[in-house]
Amino acid sequence: MRVELLTVGDELLLGDTINGNAAWLGRRLADHGVDVTRSVVVGDELDVIVEAVAAALGRADAVITTGGLGPTYDDLTRDALAKAAGVGLVRDPALERRLRERVARAGRELQPMALRMADVPDGARVLANSAGSAPGLRVELPGGIVYALPGVPFEMRTIMDETVLPELAETAGLPAVARRTLRTARMWESVVATRLAEVEAMDRVRLAYLPDPAEVKVRITVAGPGAAGRLADVEARVRDLLGDAVYGAEDESLDRVVHRLLAERSATVAAAESLTGGLIGAELTAMPGSSATFAGGMVTYATEAKHRLLGVPADLLAEEGAVHPDVAAAMAAGVRDVLNATYGLAVTGVAGPDPQDDRPVGTIYVGVAGPGESLTVVSPKLPVPGAGPESRAVIRRMTVVHALELLRRVLLGLDVTERSGKAQADREDRG
Repeated sequence: MRVELLTVGDELLLGDTINGNAAWLGRRLADHGVDVTRSVVVGDELDVIVEAVAAALGRADAVITTGGLGPTYDDLTRDALAKAAGVGLVRDPALERRLRERVARAGRELQPMALRMADVPDGARVLANSAGSAPGLRVELPGGIVYALPGVPFEMRTIMDETVLPELAETAGLPAVARRTLRTARMWESVVATRLAEVEAMDRVRLAYLPDPAEVKVRITVAGPGAAGRLADVEARVRDLLGDAVYGAEDESLDRVVHRLLAERSATVAAAESLTGGLIGAELTAMPGSSATFAGGMVTYATEAKHRLLGVPADLLAEEGAVHPDVAAAMAAGVRDVLNATYGLAVTGVAGPDPQDDRPVGTIYVGVAGPGESLTVVSPKLPVPGAGPESRAVIRRMTVVHALELLRRVLLGLDVTERSGKAQADREDRG
C-alpha cells in the first residue's frame, strides 16, 4: 500500500515550526509495513491544498493530511476536501454538542468561530478525537481515500493509533513486519553501510541509516512470514558485523547505557567541561534517578579556572595551552577528586569559529580518569561543514558523544584506538 503525507500550514512551509508530524507519521506507517512514498508541505491556501490532494491521489492509494482542521479562518483543509469532493460543508449535530459540552466543562464561553470544527464535507466520516476538540475526517475521493488529522501532535497521534492504522491494516492486508533499531557511536555512516553490505542483499530485509553527530542508528526491517524470528537472526548478524560500535538498541541512549554500566559497578562519574559548557552534565542528568551514578559537574571554561578549581598544573597550561591531551587528563583526575567520584570525565577543545592555541577548529581532547589510573584519548579533527555557528553546535554535540562513548568503552574494558597523553602531543608537534 502506497501512502503520501500532506502537511498543511504556513508556519511549517515558512520554517517557523518544525514538521515533527510528518517525521512521526513516516516512522509509524513504516513500522506497520506501509510504503510512504512522498511527504509534501503546503501553505494555508484553499486551491493549493485541493491541487496537492489531487496530485497525491494520482500517485498513491491514500493520503494522510495533518493540520488545517482548527477553528480559525486559515484552517482550510475541511473546505479543500469538500471542494475536491464537489460537495458542501454540513454541520454535524453530534460534533457541535460535544464542542459545547467541552467548553462548558472548562468554564469558558463558546466562540462562534469554534463551531467551524463541527462542519464536515457532506458524506465524510468523522474520526473521533478522544484527545482534543478537532475531529479527524475520512473522505472518499475519485482517486482514493484521504484521512485528515489535526495538526496538534498529541491529537493527531491519538486518532492515528486508535482509528487510521487499524483501518489501514485491515483494508490493505499488510504483510507481517518486524523492526529493530540498533545504535552505534563513533562510526561513520559510510563505514556502517559498507560493513552491512551482505545484510542489504538479504531477501525481504531492508536497512535504513539514521545519522546524528558522531552516531548512526541502523533500523532493520524484516517482512514476510516468520518476520519476528528472522529479525532475531538478522540482528545477530548486524551486531557481529559492527562489533562493539553497537552500544544499544531502540530507545537505549548512550547516557542511559553509561548510567547502567556505572550502576552495575556501584560507581559514579563526575564531569569537567570546557568547550561543551555543561552539555555533558545536561546529558547525564536527563534520565530520572541519574543522581545515583552522576556525582556532578564543573564547567571550567576559562584557562585559569582549570588551574584554580581542578588543579591543572599552571606550567602545563602556560607551556601547552588549554587545548592539550595532558590538560584533559589533569581535568579528569581533578574533577574525580574534587567531587569524590569513581571516574572523572573531561573535555577540552576548539569548537570555533576561530582556532585556539594553534589548534584548528574541531580539535577535541577527551580524558577519563579511573579509580587509581588515568586514560586520555586524542580525537582527530572532526569533519564539520565549515567554521561558523552551525559547525560549532555540531562539534559540541559530537564532543558529548565522543566523551560518553569513551567512558562506555573504559567501563567495558574495550579497546581505545586513539593514542594518548604527552607522547601523542609530541608526535603532533613534530608533524
